[in-house]
Amino acid sequence: MPNRDRRFYYKRDRLKQLRAFCFSAETGRISKAAERMFLSQPSVSLLVQALEKDLSAKLFERNGPRIQLTPEGRLLYELAAPLVEGMETLPATFAEKSQNIVSGELRIAAGETAILYILPEAMKAFTESYPAVHFNLHNVTARDGLALLRANEAEFMVGTLLEMSDDIEYRPLGAYDPMLITPRDHPLAARKDITLEDIAAHGLILPPRHLSSSRMVDLVFEQHHVPYQIRLEAGGWEVIKQFVARGLGISICASLCLTGAEDLAAIPVGQYFPRRNYGIILRKGKHLSPAGRHFIDLLSQTNLRADPAGKPVRFAQGRRLSKGGKRDI
Repeated sequence: MPNRDRRFYYKRDRLKQLRAFCFSAETGRISKAAERMFLSQPSVSLLVQALEKDLSAKLFERNGPRIQLTPEGRLLYELAAPLVEGMETLPATFAEKSQNIVSGELRIAAGETAILYILPEAMKAFTESYPAVHFNLHNVTARDGLALLRANEAEFMVGTLLEMSDDIEYRPLGAYDPMLITPRDHPLAARKDITLEDIAAHGLILPPRHLSSSRMVDLVFEQHHVPYQIRLEAGGWEVIKQFVARGLGISICASLCLTGAEDLAAIPVGQYFPRRNYGIILRKGKHLSPAGRHFIDLLSQTNLRADPAGKPVRFAQGRRLSKGGKRDI
């Protein structure tokens, strides 16, 4: 092969090698990188091995199917990841710079609460401006959402973040009050001063226990040494609100989950339970697509269901939500 052809072949394969390396580093598995590249696992292994040979460096420590970056591998990843991500988003970036319509797929990780009560309004407004963007929503827990971010399988996450880490950036969107919800004719609905013992005397309906909202409730009762009973575990606040309205139990949710149209009593219990914070969660140094940047800007500017003072919605203590969204004393 002439020298010129060899140089061309070398440059052509370098991007493949770096993509194979970066995807393997992000997913921790050669097999996962192969799925993302639509190649066989042996092909990706050969690309990584060729890169190691070219650079005269060992890039991964291999332990069965899982792999970890060596110090040399971490250095190369810091240099190569922005290049690979820039190439991945090149078509959308080019379209934006050319003043064309922002297009492509926008992958977002979010919990069910964010999907139901935060994202729809912003997605509707965004779609009106950028109809060529296709949304791909991953309904996940906070832990699984972080895994998707680190594997570059979601561009960002919208939800709550209980623990910060060095590789994660958090941009707050709003904080919402904890509310006790009961049927309208429940004994607690007419009470002005409600204690944890009052709440514990009635069976609670909560999301599955592994979710942060349930763990928070459990932690508060435990810290105050108040035993309580979970009558029912149900997935999704819309389901839980329906069960509460039918008298199957009571629950504690963030004010964000209440639209004002529920047939429920809603009583603030912020003296016991913390406010629920929601925000945008990104991997530090993440190269966002044009669609991702536009959507995050829109979401950051959207004051969802805020009162005239710009604060998150609060329900007046002792008021009840009746049909049609009216509040009864």
